[in-house]
Amino acid sequence: MENDKQIGWFSKVAVFSGFFIMGFVDIVGIATNYVKSDFGLSATLSNTIPMMVFIWFALFSIPAGILMGRIGKQKSVLLALIITAVALLIPFVAYRFVWVLVGFSLLGISNTLLQVSLNPLVASLFNREKIASILTAGQFVKSISSLLGPIIAGGMVTAWGDWKLAFPLLAIVTLLPILFLALSGSTDTVGDTNLGTSRTSFSSVLGLLKERPLFLAFLSIILIVGLDVGINTTAPELMMKRAGLELNRAGLASSLYFLAKIAGTLVGSFLLLKVSPIRFLKVSLLLAIAAFVPLTVATEGWILLSAIFIIGLACANLFSIIFSFALNEKPDRSNEVSALMIMGVSGGAVILPLLGMVNDLWGIAASLAILAISLVIILIFIPKKDNHATR
Repeated sequence: MENDKQIGWFSKVAVFSGFFIMGFVDIVGIATNYVKSDFGLSATLSNTIPMMVFIWFALFSIPAGILMGRIGKQKSVLLALIITAVALLIPFVAYRFVWVLVGFSLLGISNTLLQVSLNPLVASLFNREKIASILTAGQFVKSISSLLGPIIAGGMVTAWGDWKLAFPLLAIVTLLPILFLALSGSTDTVGDTNLGTSRTSFSSVLGLLKERPLFLAFLSIILIVGLDVGINTTAPELMMKRAGLELNRAGLASSLYFLAKIAGTLVGSFLLLKVSPIRFLKVSLLLAIAAFVPLTVATEGWILLSAIFIIGLACANLFSIIFSFALNEKPDRSNEVSALMIMGVSGGAVILPLLGMVNDLWGIAASLAILAISLVIILIFIPKKDNHATR
């Protein structure tokens, strides 16, 4: 019997709900802009906020993989959701810059554990040739929650004059998937062809970097996440400087980006069942690179928003496709591969300080050029042949 027919629908919904909570970390983009304004920070200093989120993907991915090996994937996901709920309350309860950093650091830790454990858990529930499509569907769910962050923050300003009210609301929403997972049956032992049975350790994870396909996938993940967080953080500032919008309206540019990602992942989850992932990836990268030209030089609001939408649409499936390449490269070591790839999510911590410094020194157009160059590098890195996915 196929793996994707061995588990009930409630358990699948419970597992997939984790992707929705995973997207809450993207509120760091609009939050960075509000905190920068509230405390009068420079671009370099304000970008330490998202850095405090994404640095944990570098520091905690391997320990998260080790923990997952000991307590199981599903319990790891449940623990990550509980920590997320706590982390979201900290900036609201104690709104000082140092506590904002603490709250987002804890959010980074919980999101690291969630991504390390959730992706291989979902992959283990479905047939190998469907992994790219299934993980893309998960990113579709994640993008929906990412879209809501800036909208909720802006709505709280309009209704009650306090964007921070978004934090307790998101914390309350997090309780629902916690309940779903607690009530669902165990899914850790379903179809163990993709579970990964080797014991995870620092040496076993880092040793995977000796494999050229996994090394390039790791670097690509770094650049993809750096691009994602860079656009999320930069788009509101771009709309304020170029189109003259106020922050609560400029923040909708981030929502538009995630709206485009929702559309892109929805389309991608179907197309990737029929089209070669590598061919799909090349076309997506070329489209996104082309959209950076008007984004860098245009001053009209509708052109900027159109470019942001195209980039979001084109980049929606990059992460899931690269992640599926890595999992299919070593399906018997999925725990370790997942830990390595999620370590690459630290790209947000690597790229953002660079973008902040370049922005302060040479302006926002120069920082956008760095993101465009990242896409060119990924295009160079992608495999020449697709040996794992079906057409």
